[in-house]
Amino acid sequence: MRRLALAVAAAVAVVSGAVVISPAQAAPLTRVLVFSKTAGFRHSSIPHGIAAIQQLGAANGFSVTATEDAAQFTTASLAQYQAVVWLSTTGDVLNASQQTAFQSYIAGGGGYAGVHAAADTEYDWAWYGDLVGAYFASHPANQTATIRVEDRGNASTAHLPPTWSRLDEWYNYRTNPRSTAKVLASLDESTYSGGSMGGDHPITWCKSVGSGRSWYTGLGHTDESYSDPNFTRMLLGGIQIAAGNRPADCRPETGYTPLFDGTQASLNQWRQAGPGGFTLANGTLTSFGGMGLLWYPVRTFSNYSLKLDWMMPGDDNGGVFIGFPDPQGDPWRPVDTGHEIQIDATDADPTRTTGSVYSFKGPDAAVRDAALNPPGSWNAYEIRVTGQRVEIWLNGVKINDYTSGRAIANGHIGVQNDGDGLDINYRNIRIKADGGPPPATDLARGRPVTASSVESGSPHAAANAVDGNTATRWGSAYTDPQWISVDLGATYALTRVRLSWEAAYARAYQIQTSPDGSAWTTVHSTTTGDGGVDDVAVTGSGRYLRVLGTQRALTSYGYSLWELDIYGT
Repeated sequence: MRRLALAVAAAVAVVSGAVVISPAQAAPLTRVLVFSKTAGFRHSSIPHGIAAIQQLGAANGFSVTATEDAAQFTTASLAQYQAVVWLSTTGDVLNASQQTAFQSYIAGGGGYAGVHAAADTEYDWAWYGDLVGAYFASHPANQTATIRVEDRGNASTAHLPPTWSRLDEWYNYRTNPRSTAKVLASLDESTYSGGSMGGDHPITWCKSVGSGRSWYTGLGHTDESYSDPNFTRMLLGGIQIAAGNRPADCRPETGYTPLFDGTQASLNQWRQAGPGGFTLANGTLTSFGGMGLLWYPVRTFSNYSLKLDWMMPGDDNGGVFIGFPDPQGDPWRPVDTGHEIQIDATDADPTRTTGSVYSFKGPDAAVRDAALNPPGSWNAYEIRVTGQRVEIWLNGVKINDYTSGRAIANGHIGVQNDGDGLDINYRNIRIKADGGPPPATDLARGRPVTASSVESGSPHAAANAVDGNTATRWGSAYTDPQWISVDLGATYALTRVRLSWEAAYARAYQIQTSPDGSAWTTVHSTTTGDGGVDDVAVTGSGRYLRVLGTQRALTSYGYSLWELDIYGT
C-alpha cells in the first residue's frame, strides 16, 4: 500500500493587509455599497468592518461607499452598485418604498452580502428573511469554536483549511437554511457551549434569489475579525459572489455521501492504477507522475450525481473518469471503456478542453468561460449520469449535455494524474446515487496484515503480501498451507471479499473468519477460482479474516495474491 504523506500548501497574496485575487471572466466588480444602519444593538466592530472592506476594494479594483442613510435605497441609486453589504445591521432599517426598491434591485440581478447581525434585521419583512437565509435566534457568550468548512471550492472558503478554530459570537438561527441554500461552513457544536441547532449548525452560506445572489456569514462580531486575513479573504469572496464577479454553486446540497473527505482513512478506500499517484495534505490530493488513475473500487454506480472540487496551478491537465470496469492495474482501460470529463486549461481541440466529454463532445465554450475560475483557483464539478446521459455543471452552471453510446452504467469512478509537470489537485469527492449511499466499506485498507509463506524458507513481509509488487508478492507455489491474515481492528459483519491474483489461473483456497485469531470458521471454499479476480459474497462475522491457500489446482504453475479487499459493516 502506498502511503501518501507529502505536504501541500496553497498561498494567497496579501498586499497591505488586504487580499488580492485575480477575477475570472465574469461580471465586472467596480462599486460596492456598505450599509450599516442599526435600529437595535450596535456592534463596535462596524467601523472596523467598513475600513476592511474599503481596503479590500482598494486592493481589488472596486470603490466602496459606506452609508447609514436608508434614503440611498432607491432604484436609481442602487443601480450604481454590483453588491450591497449589510454590515451588522439590526432592527427595522428600511421603510416600505425602500424595501420595494431593494427587492427590485435583487430581482434585476443585484447582489446581497450579509455579515453577522444582518440576520438580526427586518423580522417583519418575509422577503428579507428568505434573502438572508435564516433569522437570528440567540447566542451564548463569545468563545472559541471549530468551524467545519463544507465547500472548499467556493471563492469565499477555498482558502480555508478543513477545520478552522476562532473566537467569535456564535449565532443560533430560528431555522436551518440548508434546504434552501448551499452551506459553505458550519459549526461543530461539540467544541463550544450554547449551540442549539441539534448538531447541524450552518454559519456561512450562499443562495440564489430570483436573478440575484445572496451570501451570508454569521462571523464578524469582534473588532479583531476585520484584521484576520482568513476572515477578510472570506469576506472578499462573499462580496465577489454576491456581485456575480466570481462563479459559485449556490444550489442546496443534501443527500451526498463522501467518497474522499480529505482524511487518510477515506483515501485508503481508493486504489491507484498505473504510474505516479497522489500526495495528501490539508485534505487535498496533489498529483505526481503518471499517466495513472486513482479509482474507487468499493462499488460501481449507475445513476448518480458526482461532485468534487479541482484546481490546476497553471497550464496543467487532469480529468474525472466515469463508467469504466475494474482497470486491473491498467490506466488505459478506463480510457477505452469509460468517459473522461476533461480538465485542461489550453487544449485547442474543443472536445479536449475543460468541461468536455473527452474526444466526444465539447462544452458550450462561452458559458464555460464565464463560469470558469482561472488556474490557481478552485473550481467545482457536478457530473450527473442518468442512463447513458452525462450532464456537466461547472461552479453551478450547466456547460455540457451528452448522450453516450457506451455502456456507462454499473461503472467505477476515478480521478486522473496525467503526468509529470501536469499537476492537478482534488478535494471533497462525494456522490448521491440511486439506491442510497455506498454499502459496506473496504475494511482491509490500512489494516495490519500478517502472512505465512515458506517460499525460500522465509515469510514475506506483511506489507508486501497484497501490494501488487511482483517481486515480493505472496506466492503459493510452495509448501501448503499458507495464509494471509487481516486484523480488522473490531468485529464486523462481513459481506464480500475481493481477491486479485497475478494471473487467471484456477486455484484452491478458503476464506475464514475468527473472533480472536485462534478459532477459525470457513465462509468460502473453492478448488477452481474464477480467473484473475475473485469477487466472493460471504456471510459471517469476526475481527480477523484470512485467506488460506491450499495446493494449486488445474495447473502446474504457482499463483500469487496481489490485492485483498474485505467489505463489511
